[in-house]
Amino acid sequence: MNARISARELFEQLGERLSLRWIAGERGGERVLEAVETVARRPSLAGYLNAIYPNKVQILGTEELGWMDTLDARQRWDTIHRIVHQRPLALVVSKDQSCPDDLRIAAEETDTPLWSSPRRGHELLNHLQYHLARKLAPRVTLHGVFMEIYSIGVLITGESGSGKSELALELVTRGHRLVADDAPEFTQIAPDVLDGTCPELLQDLLELRGLGVLNIRQMFGDTAVKRNKYLRLIVHLTRPHLEPQPGAGDGMQRLTGDLGARRVLDLDVPMITLPVMPGRNLAVLAEAATRMHLLRAKGVDPSAAFMARHSHFLERSQ
Repeated sequence: MNARISARELFEQLGERLSLRWIAGERGGERVLEAVETVARRPSLAGYLNAIYPNKVQILGTEELGWMDTLDARQRWDTIHRIVHQRPLALVVSKDQSCPDDLRIAAEETDTPLWSSPRRGHELLNHLQYHLARKLAPRVTLHGVFMEIYSIGVLITGESGSGKSELALELVTRGHRLVADDAPEFTQIAPDVLDGTCPELLQDLLELRGLGVLNIRQMFGDTAVKRNKYLRLIVHLTRPHLEPQPGAGDGMQRLTGDLGARRVLDLDVPMITLPVMPGRNLAVLAEAATRMHLLRAKGVDPSAAFMARHSHFLERSQ
């Protein structure tokens, strides 16, 4: 089900912060704005008055109202008629300016929410854009444990029983932080940003076989959990006897590591696969994988450096 927000919900959520006042069109409070599937198709959510390419929330500042005053009576009525019949989620008049009577009447007749605020237009635009983008952004729930490791968001995935929660607990004891266990929710708030959060029902909780549900905040303190984090890396745990990896004996993979990517919404997230075997310290490996990802992001690639050194050695030997 797509995310959605009604005019009344938007008014209640931002009304106090923006000092919004409802002028007309209260019967249109149930007017709904729904999310679209991808960021690329997302409409312009909020902006200054535009009768040709309408925003979902139209802001009327001093310039917009002044421009309307320059129109003759017929042009003015045609413009107002076009604006309200494009069914915006709401119209907002900035700086508590006097609302024109004809605009108020048109909003009341068409049940178009019309609000007023003492804030300046650019302040309204920033708050409305940010709030609507967060509320209506594409989102997905993934199976795994979402952690903050060395200040970046890392999703630990794998088959049931592969040791994800045990690894997460070990990482927490090493000073890293838990964001969400089992079902983290990811929201694409920008073309290259996935924001991961924990469902309210699961906040602060980690489930382990044999121990049951642990409250990480109560056991390790407030610094052991984090409210949200941007997803930058996926560490996938595999059990070789259950998930044989094609090319596992490839010498090149031994040099570069088992690197790949996983498509999450509209973004390819780097993924490192770690085999789970008795005696392996997965916490150390997860930390090393995160450090390697950070190095690669800075342009440092030890495997490429080794291959270049090897080629240079062969050239000198000839």
